[in-house]
Amino acid sequence: QVQLVESGGDLVQSGGSLRLSCSASGNRFSFRRNAMGWYRQAPGKQRELVAGISSSGATNYADSVKGRFTISRDNARNTVYLQMNSLKPEDTAVYYCNGVGTAYWGQGTQVTVSS
Repeated sequence: QVQLVESGGDLVQSGGSLRLSCSASGNRFSFRRNAMGWYRQAPGKQRELVAGISSSGATNYADSVKGRFTISRDNARNTVYLQMNSLKPEDTAVYYCNGVGTAYWGQGTQVTVSS
């Protein structure tokens, strides 16, 4: 059984920072060989890609978070991170991690940014 578990969400003020973590486990999922992605879904909106990282470490970001968010991975710990700086109220959403191209999703972690 494959599990992705996100953590690190919280309530922060505008301009603050958070670091999200997503830990993967399960014999059917080769973390180090998989690209990973962070997505978010705000109330009433579709889920959107925030950032992705390939198995080799190449990264890509949504325009709305470029320069503020950084995705990274630690293959030894089967964990992908999302460092979020200069947070804005519009970053408020449930954040999910995903093994790109797989059906494996975490349960999500709530990020709320107050103005």
